[in-house]
Amino acid sequence: MTTPTFESTNVHPTKPRKKNSFPDFKSALWMSAPALLGLFVFIVLPFLLAILFSFSNQRLMSPNPTEFVGFRNYDRLLSVRMLTLQPEKDEAGKILLDETGQPTYPRIRSVLRSDENLREFKELFTVSLFGQRTAVVAKDPIFWIGLLNILKFSLMVVPLQCGIALLLAFLINQKLPGMQVFRTIFFSPVVTSMVVIAIVWTFLYDRQVGLINQMLSALSFGHIAPIDWLGEEKIALLSIVIMSAWQGMGFQMVVFLAGLQSIPEELYEAAELDGAGGWQKFRFITLPGLRNTLNFVLTTTTIGALGLFTQVDVMTQGGPNNSTVTVMMHAVRSGYQEQDIAYGSTISVVLFVLVLLIALVQRRLSMGGQR
Repeated sequence: MTTPTFESTNVHPTKPRKKNSFPDFKSALWMSAPALLGLFVFIVLPFLLAILFSFSNQRLMSPNPTEFVGFRNYDRLLSVRMLTLQPEKDEAGKILLDETGQPTYPRIRSVLRSDENLREFKELFTVSLFGQRTAVVAKDPIFWIGLLNILKFSLMVVPLQCGIALLLAFLINQKLPGMQVFRTIFFSPVVTSMVVIAIVWTFLYDRQVGLINQMLSALSFGHIAPIDWLGEEKIALLSIVIMSAWQGMGFQMVVFLAGLQSIPEELYEAAELDGAGGWQKFRFITLPGLRNTLNFVLTTTTIGALGLFTQVDVMTQGGPNNSTVTVMMHAVRSGYQEQDIAYGSTISVVLFVLVLLIALVQRRLSMGGQR
């Protein structure tokens, strides 16, 4: 009797079946087609048209034909120069002094008009350092002021809004009765129109009859004078920061709550058995567990802050003295009020690139500790 071998049995090893993924890909494509179509029509196509318009002199209503102008719009938007001003001197070469004994300098406008290459520039700001006066001029100073305003707004509103949202998420994550009511109350500003909220807060900020000034006066027994929250240059942007943080913190709160509830309770129980305190549990369990959630919240909040427009347009219209003007507002004004679609498109393209770069840098920094 011979021992049966593998060849004699004529049995071949079963080959793994090749998966045919084409039907799954086709189904996924059909299901995502409506979303991809909307993304292309409302996001990709307008952005491509904005890039195209930025190289032209297209206006909203103009009898003149559209012409290709190259980088002229970008030159107008981004041109910045520094001018060192020399003190004025008399005929004998002696420096002229003003009433306070300080050297007198020529007016910026006179300097710009005297030079053919600087006539398109306007004063952005002037600084005096080491006995010299330096003027920074730009062809479009409103763009740079708006860019500085949205950077200041982002630096204030992102930590404030995310910090309060994280605190609220901890509070409503407690297993106590009635938490659903508090979750609804805290989230309700998110689903309310920003225009409506901005109008309500404009009344609250009113200097004469606003509720905030009335409360401050009552709590201080009249020692705090009425504050012009939206009329003072130094505090107008801060007033918008407070309102914006209050309106948007509900969304971050819900995201943080979902992140907190995804952390296993066993980790906290094990930490308690090891004698860990509240701060140690927060540092070594909660924060690592919320790493991805924090990255998402910080990135989306920063992108939203850089596109600040609605509340400023309703509450201050960019004033007082451009202290609250933003890049988005400047783009809308140029494109629709001034009917300069080409220049408005240029501002939009530059803003998109800036937001993309900041978001990528922020994500890179926040993901630096992960492998």
